[in-house]
Amino acid sequence: MNKSVAFHTLGCKLNYSETSALSRMLEADGFEKRDFDEAADVYVINTCSVTDNADKECRQLVRRIQRRAPDAMVVITGCYAQLKPQEIASIEGVDLVLGAAEKFNIVAHLRDIAEGPADRNGAKICSCDIEDVAGFHSSFSVSDRTRTFLKVQDGCDYNCSFCTIPLARGHSRSDSIAGVLANIAELAASGVKEVVLTGINLGDFGKGADGVKTRDSSFLELIQAIDSEAAEGVERFRISSIEPNLLSDEVISFVASSRRFMPHFHIPLQSGSNTILGQMRRRYKRELYAERVARIKELMPHCCIGADVIVGFPGEGELEFRETFDFLHGIDVSYLHVFTYSERTNTLAAEMKPVVPVHLRNERNKTLRNLSYQKLQYFTEQQRGASRKVLFEYADKNGMMEGYTDNYIRIQVPYQDRLVNSIVEWTV
Repeated sequence: MNKSVAFHTLGCKLNYSETSALSRMLEADGFEKRDFDEAADVYVINTCSVTDNADKECRQLVRRIQRRAPDAMVVITGCYAQLKPQEIASIEGVDLVLGAAEKFNIVAHLRDIAEGPADRNGAKICSCDIEDVAGFHSSFSVSDRTRTFLKVQDGCDYNCSFCTIPLARGHSRSDSIAGVLANIAELAASGVKEVVLTGINLGDFGKGADGVKTRDSSFLELIQAIDSEAAEGVERFRISSIEPNLLSDEVISFVASSRRFMPHFHIPLQSGSNTILGQMRRRYKRELYAERVARIKELMPHCCIGADVIVGFPGEGELEFRETFDFLHGIDVSYLHVFTYSERTNTLAAEMKPVVPVHLRNERNKTLRNLSYQKLQYFTEQQRGASRKVLFEYADKNGMMEGYTDNYIRIQVPYQDRLVNSIVEWTV
């Protein structure tokens, strides 16, 4: 078999954790890991398909590989591979397409190709109907950074009108609490200081690995178990992103009193207009979102709160966008992740009218990014002079290192070896 492999990941932190798991599987099978910009025998691209740009970037990466290593084997997996396997297989240079049910069987598939006929033509597609996807595969990212992303939940049973994730990931399903704790113990032994819990719909944690409706446990029970039983050595935990309707008072209160869970929430909003939230098929109104933010700030005034927002959704006129802007301006969130709406095949929103012109979508994106900058500056200034605990992570090429406070303020200082992977008191 070919024995060198390089990886490239598109999309969310969950994808990064899964790429890391695939890398460990192939390295255990004898592959030598290479940098993606180096020559390798096998290239694996783990794709996203949230926006058109992710699809286009995948094609560009395949062309780059062809120029650098025309004889290399190219494997495409991830959400794009599940949603459009035939489209990917038609890309010149692609050899293997692995859907949601097959990506963690990558070793066997590569072995089959290596042992098969040398004159095989066209890409091999290994996929299935997303309704048939079952089972949970745990994964976590490990790199030179001291923060790792641990997948504890996968899939989604929601049906937001703009989203292809349920079609790409399948039903909501979870690891067991015992499985999560075992992974944390392994990470602690490797020296990891901070673990970020990730999932597609993280607050829905508790459904069994087969995605059945019965619930074995809850997200609150998971974080309580981690806080009380996590192996020594992992000193900090974060919740990556949680839906506002699943962010209960009990979860907020627990984080406020926890020794290990950091005062930092990322809560998707998507729109500050109830009209648009209804069209998006979101499971809350903006009033609930405002209540969640107010409750967090009541218990943790220093807490950092991030929000996802989509601009340019069909039907978003000037009134609806102004509602979103004014709502975000008026609540105490710390930063925004702003996404420009793009039409996705097989979603209800793709057929909705009226369509917002692309130039207006881009203008609104810029407006909210400017608001995000102002909010982050304001939040940081509020914390100025406070003493917070910082986990320093790595050195960059300019001899600087960075770390994050418990409440997610980025700190940059000249590189000092003694600070790497250390948690220290720091004045913001």
